[in-house]
Amino acid sequence: MLKKLIQQAKNPLYKNSFFIMLSSITNAGFGFLFWMIAARLYSAEDVGIATALLSSLNLIILLSRFGFDFSIIRFFPTGNKSRILSTSTIISTSSAIFFGILFIAFVDILSPKLHLLKSPVFAAVFLMTVAVNSVISLTSWSFIALRKGELYFLQNLATGSRPLFLFFLTFLGAAGIFGSVSFAFLLVLILALLLIGRTVGLSLSVDADYVKKSFRFSAGNYFANLFSVAPNQILPIMVLNLLGAEKAAYYYVAFAIAGLIFLIPTSMSTSLFVEGSHGGSLRKNVLKSLAAIATLLTPAVTFICLFGGFILHLFGRDYAQAFELLRLFALSSFFFAVVSVYLAVKRVQMDVRRIILLNGLNCVALLMLSYLLIPRFDLLGAGYAWMMTYFISSLIAGVWS
Repeated sequence: MLKKLIQQAKNPLYKNSFFIMLSSITNAGFGFLFWMIAARLYSAEDVGIATALLSSLNLIILLSRFGFDFSIIRFFPTGNKSRILSTSTIISTSSAIFFGILFIAFVDILSPKLHLLKSPVFAAVFLMTVAVNSVISLTSWSFIALRKGELYFLQNLATGSRPLFLFFLTFLGAAGIFGSVSFAFLLVLILALLLIGRTVGLSLSVDADYVKKSFRFSAGNYFANLFSVAPNQILPIMVLNLLGAEKAAYYYVAFAIAGLIFLIPTSMSTSLFVEGSHGGSLRKNVLKSLAAIATLLTPAVTFICLFGGFILHLFGRDYAQAFELLRLFALSSFFFAVVSVYLAVKRVQMDVRRIILLNGLNCVALLMLSYLLIPRFDLLGAGYAWMMTYFISSLIAGVWS
């Protein structure tokens, strides 16, 4: 049995999944610590504004990727890795800075409460953080594509430095919370460049042939991923505008804790996509992925449903208001898992149409339901919207399979 376990551990599907999951757990753990410390050192209003700023940052990065993150995984096995990475990084980072400038220019319309961005100094810090985050995001996908999950883990481990800066920037309020993340990203960037230089090599050229070759796959997955992830970044801003900064903080903390559960199907489905891109048996790997997800997800959801209130209390007594929301997020993870595995299979099959359709449906349903239910049910409205959206989406995935 021990020999069999060792052999399974060497399986690229499980090995890469393990490091992706370990990276996510570590990152989420440091994130948990980060927000717990922030909740103790800063006011709930500062935390709420900072979460909206970070959500805006992530949304800008999402808009600027153009699907190159998925194309890195799909084309690394057969292409020139250095040129693929450099092309993806140059186009994405330039676009990220452009979108960042647009967001700052129209912040009064998009989110008036983010008045910090009107300061030239903070605006410059924001754009710098956007550029740095863009680069380290693509190096992360490169390590995953190379089946070097251990390097991806090492890069994520470096982000654990961000809670340290919180203690020194309290006088800046919400800007101090955001600045702590910015300093950590700079450290991660140095490490990422060193690691990628040793594995893939650094280049500053754009490969037009790669752009043409990957365009359909990149564009399709860009819109699909935009539909998939954008609501997660828009909802904190929506909660901020509809319920205020304090409720935005409670929402963000609950979703961050739930992220520990969502990383299980996310990690396994990502590894399934990698293995499928390398020519592994798709049916066999799907069954392995589903079995592993079920084994890990069930106790994790049970734990959150039983002890989620205690975890929220660690952030402060008021944060316990989000316990029911956290439970809804946790229970919806089973539906989320079905959708994640289905999308991984479709990415291997390069069935971009189905990916866009399903993620587009999720995006529209989640945002519309949230906008309608949050004013009526407060924070629980977002949980009801999340549960309903992924329940319907999992049914559709089952019918389309």
